[in-house]
Amino acid sequence: MSIYLIATLDTKGPDAAFVRDRLAKLGRKTTLVDTGCLGQPTVPADISREEVFQAASRFSGEVTLEQVAREADRGKAIALAARGAAEITMRAHAAGKLDGVLALGGSAGTTIGTTAMRRLPIGVPKLMVSTLASGQVRPYVGDRDIMMLNSVVDIAGLNRISRPILSNAAAAMAGMAAHRLPESGEDKPLIAATMFGVTTPCVERARARLEDAGFEVLVFHATGNGGMAMESLIRDGLFVGLLDITTTELADELVGGVLSAGPGRLTAAAECGVPQVVSVGATDMVNFAARTTIPPRFAGRMFHEHNPTITLMRTTIEENRKLGEEIGHKVSASTGPAAILLPLAGVSAIDQAGQPFDDPGARESLFEGVRSSHGDVELLELPYHINDADFADAAAAKLLTLIRSAARTND
Repeated sequence: MSIYLIATLDTKGPDAAFVRDRLAKLGRKTTLVDTGCLGQPTVPADISREEVFQAASRFSGEVTLEQVAREADRGKAIALAARGAAEITMRAHAAGKLDGVLALGGSAGTTIGTTAMRRLPIGVPKLMVSTLASGQVRPYVGDRDIMMLNSVVDIAGLNRISRPILSNAAAAMAGMAAHRLPESGEDKPLIAATMFGVTTPCVERARARLEDAGFEVLVFHATGNGGMAMESLIRDGLFVGLLDITTTELADELVGGVLSAGPGRLTAAAECGVPQVVSVGATDMVNFAARTTIPPRFAGRMFHEHNPTITLMRTTIEENRKLGEEIGHKVSASTGPAAILLPLAGVSAIDQAGQPFDDPGARESLFEGVRSSHGDVELLELPYHINDADFADAAAAKLLTLIRSAARTND
């Protein structure tokens, strides 16, 4: 087993060699992968740049280092190096040879290193030492458990700042590799669930019912990245069921809020045949940061300040109709058992009588959108608020029924 250390050895050679040597002193074997292209490597690699670009040929047709260097297209070189590094680390993991991945870089190196990391399963140690780690890292981390370490100074030669940071990176990776949690043979079958603060009572009660029935429930916070991670893990085959109570990320994608999970939200379970119960939790709101950050085009809309850094905007009648139609259409494409549950008395803690987002007209528009588009999928309309105990119990019971039905079909 080896830690794969990824760096462009024409520009980061001394830094990579320092990390490699620190890992060796900590008793960890290292495989140094050179993802450089234009300059000459300053330290020898265990996996050469020629091998990296050859590995990229699987995705891009036959490509050689000479061709890439001749074209001198930096963007293309980075993309190919990222694909090649990802292929190499995936092969090593599949062969049982990979302890973890550590990468060093600026914008190019971060793109290359995290591309490889995102291809690996959750639980495999992943550490990116990057000049970009103090900024917006979602494009690099995505839905994987990648640790980002701010390099503070550029990774361009060793100095009194970079040495302790790189040494800490080596120690962190060595520790993660040495103390990985062994797989347990006693794990219960997994169910995914989605939750927001305004749907917490529903999901907490439903989770208790599902756990009582012998399942483990992983709850994903519907903050954009949470939904993306869940969809990815569903496609990885991790779950036997989905309790998708909180589909609010669809509202952010539709209207332009800050917590969108992208257009692929609410598609994985349908495509993979995973039994799912879907509801409309928190579709009454679109999420923004502080009030001063809200785009001018939304002037005149209804807002609720959740806290000083989060402002919620009420979805309109027309937006609710579109959301309902989207939910119905996506769930109707399910290849496995599915049901949609509508809480007729309100879809969030602030969408009920006496609360700021109470709007019967918007709710009815949402429900009509679902009614018009759910196809053959079972639709249950319940006279409860989403956070009522009876609604949570009904959602959990329906999901258990669908899971058991699927299990009988597969036997």
